[in-house]
Amino acid sequence: MKVAVLGTGGGARAHIAKLVELGHEVHVGTRDPQATLARTEPDMMGTPPFKQFLADHPGIELHTFGDAAAASDGLVINGIDGHNAVAALSAIADRLAGKTLIDYAVPYIYNPDIERPWPTPWGVNPILDPCDSDSLGEQIQRALPRTKVVKAFVTQEQATVVDPQAIGGGDHTMFVAGEDDDTKQQVTDLLKEYGWTDVLDLGSLIAARAMEMYAHMHGAIGIALGFGTHFGIKVVR
Repeated sequence: MKVAVLGTGGGARAHIAKLVELGHEVHVGTRDPQATLARTEPDMMGTPPFKQFLADHPGIELHTFGDAAAASDGLVINGIDGHNAVAALSAIADRLAGKTLIDYAVPYIYNPDIERPWPTPWGVNPILDPCDSDSLGEQIQRALPRTKVVKAFVTQEQATVVDPQAIGGGDHTMFVAGEDDDTKQQVTDLLKEYGWTDVLDLGSLIAARAMEMYAHMHGAIGIALGFGTHFGIKVVR
């Protein structure tokens, strides 16, 4: 399968490497390939320059967002940061038409100027916008009416999404939400390739609100367990 991964951060790299390992043809998209390859410093999360990643994973080519999406034969993974995702994806709407877009972005606003900030080991915790009455997943679907958007992967670090057995032998739960059952099944099939055995369909894309808001709970658990500790959550039923 030809899969497009939009983004070059740590999460996107986890999917790129795993998809290649599974035998898929991966097309990576970035806003400006030349600028991405010219970077020599880590990004804001401390991720090394993408040029180094490419050197360690030969055979992967870097495209613009649009060209990567066009090269996909139906499946696109959105790893663009939440603040810029709607604008970036809207600009390539024609290239995404008729395809499945898996969105795992969280609509974070970093360094918020708010009355009661939440201090964390990594600084002031970001806030979510939108929140409660809308979600980034829904915004993306409205912006891309010809694309089938599925919210998934968002309740876990992406390194664990592609390797669920790394925690508890894989005995934890992944969630999907979207408007089309066949499309959600396509995403569930990919999750099974990754090694997931417990995938819970939350229904329509409105559930993306809960999935995105869980990011704060995930952070709180991470702080309690110790910064950098990986963990999973399981729905027991």
